[in-house]
Amino acid sequence: MSSVNTGLSSKKSSTNEKLRKFLTYMRRNYLLYLFLVLPVAYFFIFKYVPMYGVTIAFKDYNMFLGIWKSPWNNFATFKEIFSMKEFFRAVKNTFFLNTLDLVAGFPAPIILAIILSELRNQTYKRISQTILYLPHFLSWIVIGSLTIQLFSAQSGLVNTLIEKLGFEPIPFLTEKTPWIITYTLSGVWQSAGWNAIIYLAAIAGINPELYEAATVDGAGRLRRIWHITLPCIKTTIIILLILNVGRIAQIGFDRPYAMGNYLVTDVSDVISTFVYRVGLRSGRFSTATAVGFFQSVVGMVFLITANYIAEKLGEQGIW
Repeated sequence: MSSVNTGLSSKKSSTNEKLRKFLTYMRRNYLLYLFLVLPVAYFFIFKYVPMYGVTIAFKDYNMFLGIWKSPWNNFATFKEIFSMKEFFRAVKNTFFLNTLDLVAGFPAPIILAIILSELRNQTYKRISQTILYLPHFLSWIVIGSLTIQLFSAQSGLVNTLIEKLGFEPIPFLTEKTPWIITYTLSGVWQSAGWNAIIYLAAIAGINPELYEAATVDGAGRLRRIWHITLPCIKTTIIILLILNVGRIAQIGFDRPYAMGNYLVTDVSDVISTFVYRVGLRSGRFSTATAVGFFQSVVGMVFLITANYIAEKLGEQGIW
């Protein structure tokens, strides 16, 4: 009996000790947890609570009945979208344009960050960084208007200059291949400077003694970049690559909508514009939700797959 009492008392004292340590820890770090309140509230209110609306994809949604009272449709919405040729065209275009963005746009900020980090004139470096960051703060509606003013076949500044040089105007916005190139390069121009910030921060964290030792050993600038800079920021590159692959099924509405037109619909119609045209503008909310749900599931599969491959290759994943 005494051994049982001894065991209970020791267990109780252990629990009290853990509670005391926890309260001491919270008293010391409560400000850190207060800082977390707003981000957690944001994600809970705007990311998790709206997940209830996903059930619209599985119902014949009627806005007058509401989500709960609308009847279930036995996956009829998914059967409908998977039988639509326009949907598969939108999916193909989304993957194609996002893959081009990944191939052309992902290396651009890395190269830009390395170039900026190698500049020795600090004034010129700050001015260059400011100029390169500015496109990020322009909306795609503004960039779309600028693109039309610059590359329009009839009155665009670029084609006007081309004609004055004696060449035929280039249909940047009215033919498929030139439009795809214009779309991709405009994305690189808009995002490269801003995305380079992360890589600049990673490069700034590299021990300068590594560069000094390499210089003493006779390594030139390119060798220092190849053997020190790139290996030291490899983890950052891998993590951002995984996140970008995870977003390959996601595409914003404003960019393809602002830059697209009826002449290039075969390549500019993506999932977001399809949802707007077929789902929201026509009032088919179940269709719009089903397409969005499909998009999220595909994105999650790509994210998990990319993370798995990275870990199998010996790199650090995101979890």
